[in-house]
Formats: sequence, C-alpha cells, structure tokens
Amino acid sequence: MTTPPDHRRIGRELDLFDTDPLMGAGLPYWLPDGAIVRHTLEEYVREAERRAGYRHVYSPVLGKRELYEISGHWDHYSEDMFPPMELGAEQVLLRPSLCPHHALIYRSRSHSYRELPLRMAELGGMYRSELSGVLGGLTRVRAITLNDAHIFCTLEQAVEEARSALELIGRAYADLGIRPARYRLSLPGEGGKYVADPELWRRATALLREVLDGSGIRYEAAEGEAAFYGPKIDVQIADPAGREATLSTVQIDFHQPERFDLHYIGPDGAKHRPVMVHRSIIGSVERAVAHLVESHGGAFPPWLAPVQLAILPVADEQAEHAHDLARRARDLGLRAEVADPAEGTLAARIRAARLVPYQAVIGAREAAAGLVAVRLRDGHRPEPLPAAELLRRVGDRVAARGTGLWDQP
Repeated sequence: MTTPPDHRRIGRELDLFDTDPLMGAGLPYWLPDGAIVRHTLEEYVREAERRAGYRHVYSPVLGKRELYEISGHWDHYSEDMFPPMELGAEQVLLRPSLCPHHALIYRSRSHSYRELPLRMAELGGMYRSELSGVLGGLTRVRAITLNDAHIFCTLEQAVEEARSALELIGRAYADLGIRPARYRLSLPGEGGKYVADPELWRRATALLREVLDGSGIRYEAAEGEAAFYGPKIDVQIADPAGREATLSTVQIDFHQPERFDLHYIGPDGAKHRPVMVHRSIIGSVERAVAHLVESHGGAFPPWLAPVQLAILPVADEQAEHAHDLARRARDLGLRAEVADPAEGTLAARIRAARLVPYQAVIGAREAAAGLVAVRLRDGHRPEPLPAAELLRRVGDRVAARGTGLWDQP
C-alpha cells in the first residue's frame, strides 16, 4: 500500500522548512528553498489583489486587551489566545486575527460612499495558543501568516464583493493546482461561543446563500463551524489521506462594524453603517504551502518551483556554456542552477533534479551547435533548442502561471 505524501517528510527531504526545540513547537523556520516558495506565493497573492483593486496595509501583531474586548475576541475566543503581557499599567496581547486592526485603520479616516467598496488587504502575522497535541508541521502552527483582507462596503455591494472574492479564490486555485474538496456554509451551533444577535445571523446567512446560489456552487451547510461573529463560506481542501481542512474563507460581517462604530457618509449627508466582508484567498500561508507540497509531491508548478531550470553539462568542457546559460536565465528572472559533473554522473544528476520542471543538458554536440537538449519533469523530451528559445519558452510558462509545463510553438 502506497504511503500518502506527508509535507513534513517531503519538507525535510527538500530542505524547505524545519523546527527546533529551542524555538518551540508550532514555530517552524523556513530554509532558503522553502522561503522562495513562500515569497513567490505571497507576491502572487499581492499582485492578484492589486489587480482586483485592493490596497495593502501593515498593522502591528500586538494590541491592547481593550481592542479585543471591543471586537469580541476576548469574550468569545480568549481560550485560543496567548495570555496578556503586562506593559506598565496596560495589558497587551498577540493578536489572534487581523480584523480588529483593519477596523481601526478604516475608522482612522472619514469615508464617503464614493470611496466604497474600500478593499484593504494584508499578509500579516497572528498567533493562536494551540495545544501541543494538535500541532503538526505547517498545518497547525502557533505563528500564522494570514492572507487576509477586509472590504468595507454598502449593504447593496456586499453580495457582489463576496462573489468576486470567490472568483479570485477560484483563479488562484487554478494557478496553484489546488482542487477544492467542497464548499461549506458554516453556521452557528449550540453554546455561548457565538455573538447573541439572531437578526445579525439571519441577515448575514441570507446574503451568503445568495452569493453561493448566484455563483452556481454546490455547497453543504454545517452547524457549529461559523466564526463567533458571523457565518462564513469555507472552501475545504483534502490531503492525500482524505483529511479535510479549511483553506479559504469569505464572510459577511455586521457585528464588527457595529462594535467599532464604523460609518461612511452617504449621498444624503448622513452617517451610515458599512458592511465588512472578510475574505482570504489562500488562508494561512503555512497551511497553503503544506497542501501544495503534498498535492504536488514536491513537484511545484513551474512558476512556484524553488529551482525552475537545472542545467547539466555532460563534461567539464561544457561547464562554461552551462554557467553562461544560468547567468542569462537569472538575468531574465528565472531561478536556474548548474549541476556540475563533480556532483556525479549525468544519470545521477538527472535523478537529483527530478522535481525541477526543466532540465537543460549540454554535451559536446549541443555546445558546438549552440543548442541545449531539453528534458521536462514529466518525461517528455522536446527537440533540442537554441538557448535563447529555451529561455523564452520557460519564461513564458512561468509568466503565464498555471500548472502546464510546455507550450507548442
């Protein structure tokens, strides 16, 4: 029986990330190749958000206890937060989410209805006091980098903004090769975990059902899975062993605009309460990378791969040609490395680079003709190409994103 891919094992084998007991459980560090994957993913998200009209902000990872009392986190979520730190006469906490900070940023300036929807995004750190028994690799950690955004809009704009957020998630999944397992409408359950405001829940739930129904998405309702302040659409993923987790979310929130007394000036000159749409394209960067490692078995899409082009001179006589090609590739923004003959036989070097999307083999014949022999990760071997043509083809695939390896001329 084949053992399902495990991102912890693959991550160690590929030198992507690791942990150290002195840093603490649930606090992984990223090695250079893992940092490339993470950085590339983060930049992809920022660019996708920028094109979709989001403006990016930075906010601190600490906040006064009073902030989380206003937001409701202290009353409804404190068991998952780290204890307060005494700072003179004040108590400060590591934030468990970014939404209270974004509410304050919105509140710091007056806004007209003409500015709405105002789309605010951040890749920001947050912290959860997870028990040691549930921690695992990158999927459950205590220090989280969240791809978060909050859209402040009118009630009439909320459904369209939430629908657009779902489309953004779908495009990202196509580029990353992620397949959602199912869509879930997460509703409140029994107990005091949730804000006690039935009308708030009814209105938000009705709008999210309108979003899902209008998008033609099949979904399941699940009680007890909502955020404490409102219902949400969860995009569920499954690992190779069939274990399910939430990666992306879309929420419509009436609670926090009320708690923070947010408003905008309407066309009538009066103050009106905005709606707050929460959305995350890839959720936690850590969980997203873990899923990508497992779903691709370490063979990342070309644009995301730590090394995109492995260049293999057959003998030392071709080493100069190989290093020249690597320099040209890097000048074009590609991640290229040379595997010199000193690192082993050609067959051994080809096996070592098996997860690299593209291999360029340069022997005496190729060097004399100004060509490279191309090997694709999937086993295909296109005809030998001039070096400039290979770099153009690879550059085009990387720029196009997606999961495909090769375009026909």
